[in-house]
Amino acid sequence: MKIHNLGFPRIGTQRELKHALEQFWSGQSSSELLRSVAHEIRAKNWKSQSFLDLVPVGDFSLYDQVLDMSVMLGNLPARAKEVEGAPLDHYFRMARGRSVNDTEASGVQAGEMTKWFDTNYHYIVPEFSAETTFELNPSALLRQIKEVRQLGLAAKPVLIGPLTYLWLGKEKDATDKWVLFEKIVPVYSELLNLLVDLGVEWVQLDEPILSLDLDNSLHEMLQTAYKKLSESNIKIIVANYFGELQNNLDCALSLPIDILHVDAVRGCSEVETLVEKLPDAMSLSLGCIDGRNVWKTDLNRVLDLLDPLAQKLGDRLWLAPSCSLLHVPVDLAQEESMDAEIKSWLAFAVQKLDELQVLSRAIAEGREVVAVELEENRQAIENRRTSTRVNNPVVKARLGTLTPALGMRKTSYANRILTQQERLKLPLYPTTTIGSFPQTAEIRSTRLKYRKGELPQNDYIQRMQAEIKHIVAVQEELGLDVLVHGEPERNDMVEYFGEQLEGYVFSRFGWVQSYGSRCVKPPIIFGDISRPKPMTVQWSAYAQSITDKPMKGMLTGPVTILNWSFVRDDQPRSITCQQLALAIRDEVLDLEAAGIQIIQIDEAALREGLPLRRREWSVYLDWAVNAFKITANGVADTTQIHTHMCYSEFNDIIESIAKMDTDVITIETSRSDMELLDIFDEFEYPNEIGPGVYDIHSPNIPTEESMLELIQKAALRIPSKRLWVNPDCGLKTRAWPETKAALKNMVHVAQKLREN
Repeated sequence: MKIHNLGFPRIGTQRELKHALEQFWSGQSSSELLRSVAHEIRAKNWKSQSFLDLVPVGDFSLYDQVLDMSVMLGNLPARAKEVEGAPLDHYFRMARGRSVNDTEASGVQAGEMTKWFDTNYHYIVPEFSAETTFELNPSALLRQIKEVRQLGLAAKPVLIGPLTYLWLGKEKDATDKWVLFEKIVPVYSELLNLLVDLGVEWVQLDEPILSLDLDNSLHEMLQTAYKKLSESNIKIIVANYFGELQNNLDCALSLPIDILHVDAVRGCSEVETLVEKLPDAMSLSLGCIDGRNVWKTDLNRVLDLLDPLAQKLGDRLWLAPSCSLLHVPVDLAQEESMDAEIKSWLAFAVQKLDELQVLSRAIAEGREVVAVELEENRQAIENRRTSTRVNNPVVKARLGTLTPALGMRKTSYANRILTQQERLKLPLYPTTTIGSFPQTAEIRSTRLKYRKGELPQNDYIQRMQAEIKHIVAVQEELGLDVLVHGEPERNDMVEYFGEQLEGYVFSRFGWVQSYGSRCVKPPIIFGDISRPKPMTVQWSAYAQSITDKPMKGMLTGPVTILNWSFVRDDQPRSITCQQLALAIRDEVLDLEAAGIQIIQIDEAALREGLPLRRREWSVYLDWAVNAFKITANGVADTTQIHTHMCYSEFNDIIESIAKMDTDVITIETSRSDMELLDIFDEFEYPNEIGPGVYDIHSPNIPTEESMLELIQKAALRIPSKRLWVNPDCGLKTRAWPETKAALKNMVHVAQKLREN
């Protein structure tokens, strides 16, 4: 029986890739130094996986693996290559709109970015048109294969499969992207033949669309594609993850491949059927270690499942994590300051591969060989199950008080907007931002000193208030209509709240890549959740006290906190979300009592929690929307509730969003050129909306003309009296000069709109 891995975190144990990228982008280092750091991270990753029968190659990326696949297939839009530069310049232009040598004038529109299935990872969306052609460019992959061979390890190239790549992309004209199928498969075939010539034995082709609702035409395309690819005589692993195969099961088993990998964590119920139907010529790779969460695997329970399968399949049974370990932190051993009891319940990427090795040895050599490891694991699982720290009777009792009335506003939007307009007296096309302002090195240093106990609390408060005062003054000078306090005290929009809620634990080095150099440190929900005291009131109240303009209170909503945390797996997610909703509701009411007239409750991650199967959407949306309404709707009619959604491909859930009944919703639309607003041709959204006109994920400064064009497109679908003008998202990752310049242009656009 062989063990392998589908992918490993690529940021480095100390976020070395992040720092190297940002130094390169700022011009402080060379491309040679960036490549050297990348080489060191790869070598370290491979060495940590050296006990595997096959180590993944090609799972490393300087920015995004989907963008890497676009480069390998020769599918970069013309705009990324029109400006002179090296291939690395073309790559980063597509990733972020600008490379290191580009000026503001030579920057281009970055590729659209959206979520990778139902994860918090973002990918750069491939673009297709009538002019799209594919041409193999495998240099980066070949370089990595050479590197891993120098370490004496067996390489298994990891590629995004052809059907999944096409599914991930977006048409930029009237072309149906599926007509490109006949163009793309020969390029994949060429690549596999090249790998065979290099002596590569195995290749992994990821087809996670097998966890989606596919029709017969896609089943036929899959069979056609893999019939062609199997002619290369390389051994093919098709990897599916993130869910069950369901109606795709027979199609997957009919493919002419050597191994089918399935997610045996999310798709455990299908394993028995898979084994019964498995063709004699096919092996089965079971993803029995959860690659999406940080809890230890119950090894004894998994062995009880695997033992009979191993007896039946013999060496046709392979083991692996359920998916790439990209989605979990690198190494738990670094967490020396974490609560020891809770730490004993956890496993990060390195520890998950250790678990894989224990399972393999137990099956191959007998459980007695790893008896010590299995007993330690059993005790940890049992201690967590029975711990009084996990279950809080008070929190559970409060859930029993939930009623539908808690989620209802006192009157309809049509009535309450009149009282809000009278109170707020905002102009047509009101301008605002999404919450955060640039987080300077000085701000981060102040927070770090306070966290380490090197800065007294009074001094910390004074420094943060000075930052808030500066941020408020800048907004007043720019002429924004609704202000924010800028969030200088916050490290992350979820971590900040989790640190102040009961039921959470935090890592120090538990970073996970969100996109490019952007890393997040998801908090870990280990128990029942409650709010001991107010979390944001002092900062918002101070900010409101120094301005006559309305100040937005800034909160993260319960669904986003849930979806951007590592969530406990011993109770339904809906129950945990209700606990979060009640905790954030308390904060909303305290902000209102402190005189904050506008409260924004971000639900940036509402959509990414959607199940992959559409027929399961309604159950999720019902409890997710109800959780938001519990949080938001205890306020008076005069208090205006806003929410914000990231990468909001929301057309297919617009009715659920309308049921949230927020007074104002802000969404990201600039990279998609307002295409996301097409739904409003069919659906009359009843409340106010702020479609983003400033792409904050790019260092490019949008012109007044480009922003005016975007908001005018929105005005064709939404009445001007219900339109706001705002950036796509928060500004914490941007620098002050570009932030001021962009917001200045944005305010001028709103003024022009009012004049017209």
